[in-house]
Amino acid sequence: MSDAGRLGDAFLRPGSSSFLDFLKDHAPELLPGRVDAAGGAALAPHATTIVALTFEGGVVMAGDRRATAGTMIASREIEKVFPADDYSAIGISGAAGIGVDLAKLFQLELEHYEKIEGSLLSLDGKANRLATLLRANLPLAIQGFVVVPLFAGYDLDRGTGRIFSYDATGGRYEEHEHHGTGSGSIFARGALKKLWTPGMDEAQAVRVAVEALYDAADDDSATGGPDPVRRIWPVVATVTALGYQRVAEDELAAVVGALVTARTEGRRLA
Repeated sequence: MSDAGRLGDAFLRPGSSSFLDFLKDHAPELLPGRVDAAGGAALAPHATTIVALTFEGGVVMAGDRRATAGTMIASREIEKVFPADDYSAIGISGAAGIGVDLAKLFQLELEHYEKIEGSLLSLDGKANRLATLLRANLPLAIQGFVVVPLFAGYDLDRGTGRIFSYDATGGRYEEHEHHGTGSGSIFARGALKKLWTPGMDEAQAVRVAVEALYDAADDDSATGGPDPVRRIWPVVATVTALGYQRVAEDELAAVVGALVTARTEGRRLA
């Protein structure tokens, strides 16, 4: 009988619930930090900016759509916010290609754990797994291919939204109320401090996230603002007890339209 199409022995042996450990043993060349990164870091597309904020019943994460390579716009439509699993989201800033690969590997890591263990990781457990992936990327980060993610999710045990930030070495820090990463984050976080209020509902939180990115794009050339001509809007997602949900583009278009009108009339967006 032919072995063509048959899974290798590595896939059939009992092992760790960590997909990362599986790759270390059987395909280490696929891990972050295992490729030749000689030169080119300055010209690799970079992604910015990501924000996250809590509201009554969950958390919102949003990212602009621009990637830059030096002074050039490498992409106007890159996506930087992804579902990590049903109850969490990851946003990436920094080296875009490696960041997207890391987000996909993180998705697989959580899915692998769920299949092996038959249960979901706690939100703290997910945050710790992402820190481990970042530490694996440290050799590339030292060469300039830095990825700094933002992680947020709905804590099923506590019944609330939570936000975690990271540094390039895998350091993990829990943030409260709101946070941002990327080159435009200094401006976005300034906006969040003024716009975020306790007890916000989901619709208000979406508006605040969009407005924070709008302010970041006004001052940071690497952050792209909404583009009504091309109909390019930020990627905005909410995570609640109902799970991860991406905000529809028509809804975002309405929020951006209301924001531009309010700014034109010299008033705050209600």
